[in-house]
Amino acid sequence: MTRHLSDVAATTLFRGSDAVADGCLTPAQLRGDRVLRLFRNVYTWSGTPVTHELRCRAAALALPAGAVISGRSAAAVRGVRQLCWPEDPVTVVAPLDMRLGRTSGLLVRRTMLDPSEYRDWEGGRLATPLRTGLDLLLGRALPDAVADLDAALRAEILDRTELSTALRRRSDNGVVLARQAEALADPRAESPPESRVRVHLVLAGLDPVPQYQITLDGEDVARVDLAFPARRVAVEYDGGWRDGELWALNRDRARLNRVRAAGWTVLFVTAPLLRTPRKMINEVKAALAL
Repeated sequence: MTRHLSDVAATTLFRGSDAVADGCLTPAQLRGDRVLRLFRNVYTWSGTPVTHELRCRAAALALPAGAVISGRSAAAVRGVRQLCWPEDPVTVVAPLDMRLGRTSGLLVRRTMLDPSEYRDWEGGRLATPLRTGLDLLLGRALPDAVADLDAALRAEILDRTELSTALRRRSDNGVVLARQAEALADPRAESPPESRVRVHLVLAGLDPVPQYQITLDGEDVARVDLAFPARRVAVEYDGGWRDGELWALNRDRARLNRVRAAGWTVLFVTAPLLRTPRKMINEVKAALAL
């Protein structure tokens, strides 16, 4: 039975071939401005807000059977904020023997997969929390891996003990670095850039304390990203990652003045400075030396 266009209009995502076969849309309409193509043969209606989760759902419809949405994308689907922008590629793991050509909008990694590591989701497959945690770490640069795991642990989407046990038992390429990333993770971190700053400082032999509360005369003055309490040095990431309800020291001059009045030195790390870790480390060491 031929369906009416309104049936498709009630659906956020749909396969173009199905819509044409059912008589809901014509091939010309699929090429028009009423629809937006997300992946091959997968569409949404123009004007639909395209979030990363929507792109993941679209990828689930487009991927061949056996491919699994995992890593940062699976974490975002499970509610971890700050890991993915809407336009970021969808992270996918695929069996070693799967024939999966290069597709725009996907970041694919080949690996062995066990049926226990995924579940059916939105017409495709979504990694379990444990598999998601593994793919946040394996094959990733250390600062990025730690930053993503910090966010996942803070959101409480996975069991850290289970992840640590799985890493000890695995022999994947890069698992040694993944174990190091798990050991460095700290759920107190409130943004990925803050986590990356902390990792660079720790690897340089320093010991910053995340999310440290500074007090003055028994009153809370400020909570800073990273602190060296014995030296009264605070390190703040100066970027646009804070939640709306949180203040940032670089925009709250009165509070910044109170922190300094308490005898603290505050060093702001900008995005350009974070991209030059050696320079950033030297500036922090210089502040500590004072």
